[in-house]
Amino acid sequence: MSHMPTQKNRTQHDVDSYREVNDIIVRGNDVPCPNYCFEEGSFPEYVMQVLLKQGFNEPTAIQSQGWPVVLSGRDLVGIAQTGSGKTLAYMIPATVHINNQQRPQRGEGPIALILAPTRELAQQIQKVAHDFGSTTMIRNTCIFGGSPKGPQARDLERGVEIVIATPGRLIDFLEKGTTNLRRCTYLVLDEADRMLDMGFEPQIRKIIQQIRPDRQVLMWSATWPKQVQALAEEFLVNYVQFKFAAG
Repeated sequence: MSHMPTQKNRTQHDVDSYREVNDIIVRGNDVPCPNYCFEEGSFPEYVMQVLLKQGFNEPTAIQSQGWPVVLSGRDLVGIAQTGSGKTLAYMIPATVHINNQQRPQRGEGPIALILAPTRELAQQIQKVAHDFGSTTMIRNTCIFGGSPKGPQARDLERGVEIVIATPGRLIDFLEKGTTNLRRCTYLVLDEADRMLDMGFEPQIRKIIQQIRPDRQVLMWSATWPKQVQALAEEFLVNYVQFKFAAG
């Protein structure tokens, strides 16, 4: 990697050709340059340790362009297929975001909320949250329908930093007052197109309306239909959009 110019003195030409080689198409104002390697993310040591331990050599295209956007606090729409490394593209910045704040006390809601369409996806996301959160004691819970509410409610009442949820079950808990979204500043909609296809739009709206306006929102979608575009226009601010031609 040493032959590459470092992030600070890269020309626009370097950045454009990197994006071209990696099939990254970006839209938005002042889009941060991609991170060519993990070191450029300026991640804390605890993140680097997990990345190395898991044997990752370099970021996927979605991570290289996603991390600098998310870490700069911008809203984001990422159009990419499952399997492109998007979970790490939002989970590592979530970890950093949480570790820079007071931890939630009992009765306070989560700092990060990740909405997913299905139990299966929610559980896959939870595994990644666990890998990256365990070194700094970040607590997470996975909330979904079709399984007993008791253990999920207990996790929420004790206090967790990250909630990974399907929309319907989360609304049950919000309406009962088991948890709240007053502390939530980091919202991820994963597989947004699939959530809308499954009819979750009213629930998503209801949830977002309970989150403070200074939140950061990251929306991931495999496709970019009108319905998803309309949701992004309504709830995201000055967002960066990128898509991966390679899918």
